[in-house]
Parts: sequence; structure tokens; C-alpha cells
Amino acid sequence: MLTPFTELLAEHDRARTGLGAFTCYDLEVAAGTLAAAARCDAGVVLLISRDAFAAPAGEQLLAAIAAAAERSPARACVQLDHVADLGLIGRAIELGAGAVMADGSKLPFEENVALVAAAAELAHRHGGAVEAELGHIAGDEDIARAAEAGGFTDPVEAERFLAATAADCLAVSIGNVHGTYAGEPELDWGRLDAIEASVSVPLSLHGASGLPDADLRRAVAAGVRKVNVNAELRQAYLDVTARELEAARDGARVMALHAAQRAAVDDFVATKIGALSAVPR
Repeated sequence: MLTPFTELLAEHDRARTGLGAFTCYDLEVAAGTLAAAARCDAGVVLLISRDAFAAPAGEQLLAAIAAAAERSPARACVQLDHVADLGLIGRAIELGAGAVMADGSKLPFEENVALVAAAAELAHRHGGAVEAELGHIAGDEDIARAAEAGGFTDPVEAERFLAATAADCLAVSIGNVHGTYAGEPELDWGRLDAIEASVSVPLSLHGASGLPDADLRRAVAAGVRKVNVNAELRQAYLDVTARELEAARDGARVMALHAAQRAAVDDFVATKIGALSAVPR
């Protein structure tokens, strides 16, 4: 069932667990993710990347995933991820997105504030929510290239930023990257503690692919309430596709291939949800 973004965040905040957010490039990934969430009795966010939404069939993709979430027993929210275009943000909300990630992290501070404040006004007017990013999380959301950490989030700036924007959630840069890590991940735990102490909104950790489960659990215990997973999920999807494709060619069994894809996504997502739920009290 479609569930407000802020309600899911509050639910996981009360439980001191992490809300898994998974990037869906097609309905098979969305269906597998929803199945895992229902089986684990956990909330979930279905992410649509900026490039996927801007593609020729992007609007149909978002509307279809929102319809699938609405009909699922799982509590789910559809979120447009990493967008700096207010036109795209407004269109996504019209099509069923319950949240948007207004990403002005590459802009100067005041321009980032202006973008997020405008996006928040637009989203809140329609019952939606906005996630923002301060500092800059390096890497590519759609292509798994090795990356090194970008500009880190400043705890003092974070407090000012949120007061000026009315954002509902803040994505932090503490050594995490999109895609894959160029070396051993090294998260700045002291910075995360300082950010968590300075703000009153839930924190989001992007770039969870490649982070060990112990780091995910530590981040959630330190106050992170939403964790984005993309590259590892894509790899699981492509691995099963490669493994099952030749068998599916016998009789052109497309439905069998889709079933295998959904099952692989279901297993992967359930494992991540388990890691985000197994947090030391």
C-alpha cells in the first residue's frame, strides 16, 4: 500500500531500524522488492533514478511502479531520486511519487537552499515529502564506477540548511559514494554523530552498496533512518539474467526469466532489510 514517506521514516525511527530504499529500473525489480518487504513486514522505498524518469518511457515507469505499490500489502513509498529540475519534481508528484530527492548538492549553499525550499513547498502542497543533500556524495547513481569520497557534510551548515528549507530528510556525505568504492570504505563516524546531534530530521545514507553489514548496522544505530541501495541490486538482477537467459531461450520463456529476476531481487532485498533491522539496542 502506498504510505507517506514521513510515516515510514517515523515508523523506523520508533523501532531504531533502517528503512531500505531500492532503485527500480523496471517492474520486475519493483515487484521483487515489494515481495521482500511484505515477507519481512518492513516498509520500503521504491526509488526512480533521475535518468530513468527522464527517459522516453520514464513517466509510464513511475506511474506503473506507483500502481504496483498501491496494490501491494507492503508499506511502500515511491521516490524520485537525485533531481534538480523543479519541472520533473512536480511531474513526478502528479504521477504518484510520494517523495522526491531535491539534489542541489553541486550548487553553492544558498542555491541549494533555494532549490530545496522550492521543492519542499511544491511537495508539501500535494502531501509529499522532500529529501535533500548537503555536502556532495561522489559517484554515479546509474553506472557503477569506482569513486572516492566527495565533499563532506558540515554539521553546523546542516542545522542552518534544514531551518531554511523545511526538508523532511537529509542525505549525508561522510565518506560514502554512489556506485562502487575506489578503496576500502572509511566512514567518518564522528561527523555522523555530530550531524545527528545538530539536526531534528531523519538522516539518509546513500551508497550502501559495498558497505559491510556491520557498517550499515552502525550507521543505523547512530541515527541513520534511510539507506539507499542501487549498484548491488543491479548486479544481482544482471547476474540472474545472465545465468537464466540461455535456458529461457528454449521456448522463448520470457515469463520464466522474469520470475527468476523477481526471485533474485526478493532474496537480495530481504537480506538487506534484515541487515538494517538487526541493530544493537
